[in-house]
Amino acid sequence: MDLFLLCVFLPLVTVAWGQYSDYYYGPYNYGDNDEWANVYRQGFNFQCPHGQVIVAVRSVFSKKEGSDRLWNYACMPASQSLGEPTECWWEEINRAGTEWYQTCSNNGLVAGFQSQYFPSVLDREWQFYCCRYSRRCPYSCWLTTEHPGHYGEDMDMMMYTYDHYIRGATTTFSAVHRDRQWKFIVCRMTDYDCPFQNV
Repeated sequence: MDLFLLCVFLPLVTVAWGQYSDYYYGPYNYGDNDEWANVYRQGFNFQCPHGQVIVAVRSVFSKKEGSDRLWNYACMPASQSLGEPTECWWEEINRAGTEWYQTCSNNGLVAGFQSQYFPSVLDREWQFYCCRYSRRCPYSCWLTTEHPGHYGEDMDMMMYTYDHYIRGATTTFSAVHRDRQWKFIVCRMTDYDCPFQNV
């Protein structure tokens, strides 16, 4: 009888834990190891499926390929408490060869990346694809450490806890290494609609 009850209640406890607690995300599915969102020196457009957000970013650097990077991303569904996205959009372009800081406007969460390579500066321009969930607001925001840790290294940034979302990033560009380091802006989101907007 005890084994029967365990089999009945364990899945329910697992679901409740996943919805209401900070738990560690499982392993990320980037797809096949040889599958990337881009090829070197080419533009790309990556968007998560509807209702999902970016939770991991992987990249490898190649100096001989124009100091460019291959990129790959993992998506996970946003918390059920946020509901469905009410609108999605592309943010303004962040220019190649410059440092920049950007968060999704209108309380949006990052659900995709678009990028174009520029051989004249050996760098990329970037745009975030952002989705807004009703009028939910960010709080307890923080910056990750630099990814990669040093210019020219491989990069593997993962969100380790549930209900933390990427809202943007700040990057530094090295004119010597022709590479970028990223700090991602991570926030929690309220479970209720807020009376104000973040622009």
